[in-house]
Amino acid sequence: MAPRETPNGPNDGRDPRLAPPRADAAGWGPLDIRAVDTVRVLAADAVQKAGHGHPGTAMSLAPLAYLLFQQVMRHDPADDQWLGRDRFVLSCGHSSLTLYIQLYLSGYGMELTDLEALRTWGSATPGHPEYQHSRGVEITTGPLGQGLASAVGMAMAARRERGLLDPDAPAGTSPFDHHVYVVASDGDLMEGVTSEASSLAGHQELGNLIVFYDSNHISIEDDTDISFSEDVTARYAAYGWQVQTVDFTRTGDYVEDVDALLAAVEAAKNERGRPSLILLRTIIGWPAPTKQNTGKAHGSALGDEEVAATKKLLGFDPDADFAVEDDVLEHARAVRERGAEARRAWEPRYQEWRSAHPERAALLDRLRERRFPEGWRGSLPVFDADPRGIATRKASGDVLTALAPVLPELWGGSADLAGSNNTTMEGEPSFVPESKQTGEFPGNPYGRTLHFGIREHAMGAILNGIALQSLTRPYGGTFLIFSDYMRPAVRLAALMKLPVTYVWTHDSIGLGEDGPTHQPVEQLAALRAIPGLDVVRPADANETAVCWRTVLEHHDRPAGLALTRQPLPVLERGGGGGEGAYAPAEGAARGGYVLADSRGDTPDVILVGTGSEVHIALEARESLAADGIDARVVSMPCREWFADQPCAYQDEVLPPGVRARVSVEAAVAQGWRDVVGDAGRTVSLEHFGASAPYERLYEEFGITPRAVADAARESVRAASGPVRPGGERHGAAPTGGGPGDIG
Repeated sequence: MAPRETPNGPNDGRDPRLAPPRADAAGWGPLDIRAVDTVRVLAADAVQKAGHGHPGTAMSLAPLAYLLFQQVMRHDPADDQWLGRDRFVLSCGHSSLTLYIQLYLSGYGMELTDLEALRTWGSATPGHPEYQHSRGVEITTGPLGQGLASAVGMAMAARRERGLLDPDAPAGTSPFDHHVYVVASDGDLMEGVTSEASSLAGHQELGNLIVFYDSNHISIEDDTDISFSEDVTARYAAYGWQVQTVDFTRTGDYVEDVDALLAAVEAAKNERGRPSLILLRTIIGWPAPTKQNTGKAHGSALGDEEVAATKKLLGFDPDADFAVEDDVLEHARAVRERGAEARRAWEPRYQEWRSAHPERAALLDRLRERRFPEGWRGSLPVFDADPRGIATRKASGDVLTALAPVLPELWGGSADLAGSNNTTMEGEPSFVPESKQTGEFPGNPYGRTLHFGIREHAMGAILNGIALQSLTRPYGGTFLIFSDYMRPAVRLAALMKLPVTYVWTHDSIGLGEDGPTHQPVEQLAALRAIPGLDVVRPADANETAVCWRTVLEHHDRPAGLALTRQPLPVLERGGGGGEGAYAPAEGAARGGYVLADSRGDTPDVILVGTGSEVHIALEARESLAADGIDARVVSMPCREWFADQPCAYQDEVLPPGVRARVSVEAAVAQGWRDVVGDAGRTVSLEHFGASAPYERLYEEFGITPRAVADAARESVRAASGPVRPGGERHGAAPTGGGPGDIG
């Protein structure tokens, strides 16, 4: 659209009752003010055209978003993966237009037609920002709180990366120094995950994290006073944050004090020892004449009349939709040259660093290419056969310690369960300010062992933020039962295809005496239901090593290792059939493999187990052999990996002609019917556990070699009969105690 021809510049026609922004120190002229007002009408138009969405926050946050993208953040629209860029996280993802319109104005490749296609099939502007869907979007946000919590992980990862690459540079001088900027809403601040993450951020003294809290006191249920009345600034001060307030309503009129906002940003950037919270008091939907400061402005289209009235107040043609004047767009897109200039100013420092530190530069190149060093697999431990056994959680800890010297990018820790999860690499310092280290865990700001505290919700989101920073590989541990606390973040990791690793130990009733509150029953099935998540349950120490290797070699998905508390025999490896050694653990990399084959060419029955129950299947195989039933045992540590194998391999492991099959897993059987088929049986746990030694629990609940052998005999008989689509039907399972559940 051509510039408006007016005698007094592009802001002529703006209702004089609307106070102009106070932006002298910021250097804003008429075109900047017009650009900010253009943001407001574009937000209103886009939601109106879609018929649904969230216009109000994008309208009232227009000056903040414009200030950040035009003057505050270091970014280059020509390269959204520039190492030296600041990160931007829109935690209130429902206000996606706050980001999309700035990407349009800044020249990231988003155009007006993309804004017109908001929330429609195939558009670059989905309802909530999606990572790797549109250039300039750093993270998928939608569930409130996840963005802010993940930003804590980004800030932590930035410090760890600096420690790997440029630890000795004075503060603010490294080419890897940058800030993480977050825009959060009342809803974000209500969510518990942000409380956990913010507490940890204060403890970690993350001076590179700056959060803008848009305190507009409105949510979908209108005035937040109905449910939210705490002093957020006092809470964040107690967390150890620098706290500032900028109030656009303080004079009694609504004055967008951009200069005060810019001064607060500069103070936050100068604070290197604390994260910063800037509370910004706004009126949602301003200046919509009747719907500003209402819940209707938060989560629905304003309506044609209200949009037209808003445009008239701002000096726009009420009948013109998606109106952007050429001079306004040209002025805003000048940020591309400023970004390029920032990049040119950064480049000499970066090249100087490369020349001075060639080994670190080589490490950076390897990390950016997601390559592992030559021969790294040779560092993985190999465990000797041992009938007394080793818990897979202990084997996992041995793997981590062995990999520490060769994979500096691998780091992580636990939600206060390091000794139980075995997540601490031996001899590695903790990631913590030196004033916060303890006798048990010495450390420094660039350390490697993470301590999340009892904050599983935040741990999941923080791991996502670390992975999004993209150079390092994070892992985090807790008990499998508490994966439920992490589930929203795990789902987002799968959605974003992030290489996050979860170390979930105490994976079954095998944990024993802690009882049903700690014994996972439905968690494996629930986690397997998440598309894109690999759930990995190795059967012994050597499978654990192979599984860790396979997880790390996947760069496009998260994985959860479900590991035992109790010791499992370390199997003698090398063979595969008949007497003697079992098949090599390398088969675990394919998700499922023949661990112990039948004596004949075709097995009478196939026993499929995961984790600790593989050993039960092996014992059942011997019992069946005594009765003349020839059984094959398949170890299936990862259903997802097995499903990725060619059909020919899957048929080789599970011959379609062998309908007699039994699965055994100390968890609900949900999902196993598609493996065992119509004639198959499942030995499972269809009720909660109990408090007792694990040996007694397995016996009482009927997850035993005898139960597996009996199920195998039933399956052999069923396989001799007609095909029954969906399998045979059985009566109700017991609700607790008594024999195991065989379906």
